[in-house]
Amino acid sequence: MIVLEFKAKGKTSQYSAIDEAIRTAQFIRNKAIRFWIDNSGVGQKDLYRLSKALRDEFPFAKTLNSSACQASIERAYSAIARFYDNCKKGIPGLKGYPKFKKNCRSVEYKTSGWKLSETVKQITFTDGKNIGKLKLKGTWDLNFYQPEQIKRVRLIRRADGYYVQFLIKAENKVDTQPTGKAIGLDVGLKEFYTDSEGHTEPNPRFYRKGEKRLKFRQKRVSRKNIGSSNRKKAINRLGRVHLKISRQREEHAKRLARCVIQSNDLVAYEDLRIKNLVKNHCLAKSINDAGWYQFRKWLEYFGVKFGKVTVAVIGAYTSQECSNCGAVVKKSLSTRTHVCQCGFTLDRDWNAAINILKLALSTLGHSGTWVKDSNASGDSTSTLAGAILLEQVGSMNEESTSF
Repeated sequence: MIVLEFKAKGKTSQYSAIDEAIRTAQFIRNKAIRFWIDNSGVGQKDLYRLSKALRDEFPFAKTLNSSACQASIERAYSAIARFYDNCKKGIPGLKGYPKFKKNCRSVEYKTSGWKLSETVKQITFTDGKNIGKLKLKGTWDLNFYQPEQIKRVRLIRRADGYYVQFLIKAENKVDTQPTGKAIGLDVGLKEFYTDSEGHTEPNPRFYRKGEKRLKFRQKRVSRKNIGSSNRKKAINRLGRVHLKISRQREEHAKRLARCVIQSNDLVAYEDLRIKNLVKNHCLAKSINDAGWYQFRKWLEYFGVKFGKVTVAVIGAYTSQECSNCGAVVKKSLSTRTHVCQCGFTLDRDWNAAINILKLALSTLGHSGTWVKDSNASGDSTSTLAGAILLEQVGSMNEESTSF
């Protein structure tokens, strides 16, 4: 499944209709969550029946396409199923109890409620929300895909406008020649990552650079009267700054991940728990600014696309162990050079990257050689070291709008 995104151009009345459709989808989702909370043993079929009852009871819900209502029910049940799954796995800490949404930004249609024009440059929404025809602005060509391949259509509201996403069922794989190379990556705050060959990539720190602009826009918001139109405009301008920073971080992670995957046949990296790392309040802002999760996400995505092997290993003591002799050399975070009693001296992160690569190769059952995992060109390539290729971590099948 790939995702193609276009900017939606329309009139102000059409944008208002999109907002109404998003609010209706949020209403149905929240009603489904409330019904699940109030009744025991509720399944997905019960929620589908609830959707039909809500459409009969509320006229504004009936104006939304029935498939969009079903998609909202599926979103609610997805949150419920994830909560049950986390409880069964015994994940420590919060289990992700389903919450009510108060600021949804998208509505999803299935195979009905919309129609593409013959030129595939416009899309018309045919339900009772009166969204009408929207122009699609983008570089993708939907003519490459059959109409039946489009399984879902999303309308998304962002700070800089409205977007239409097409979820297309299609193969997203590229045949590449093997390079015969394997690499280990150690991500950090000083450098974005250091690989097992000693190459470092600088940390761009997009949020830190944009912090001054964010403070300026935040002050503008606080000076406006609550509920006024000027305050809404100021909030929108603040949101645009945040959106720009998030896009910069995403594009940076995507670009690096693509280069790393294309240059190597095997890529190893740490299986970091970002949620636990950001509990350190002294480093939380810098960790979030680095965008390690986005980088891993794109590594796994491009690993699937180009048929490469990506391995996530448990990174415990990779910075402490000597990559030359295996001895443990304890050091604090401020110590940036690894100095071992065996006489081996190396940058701390470089030493960790070598250890990460060794762990990955030992996980695959070979030292210095490897065979591609049977799922390397499928839906999952990232593997936890302790699972020995049995517990797979699913990769994200999503197509970016920038390439």
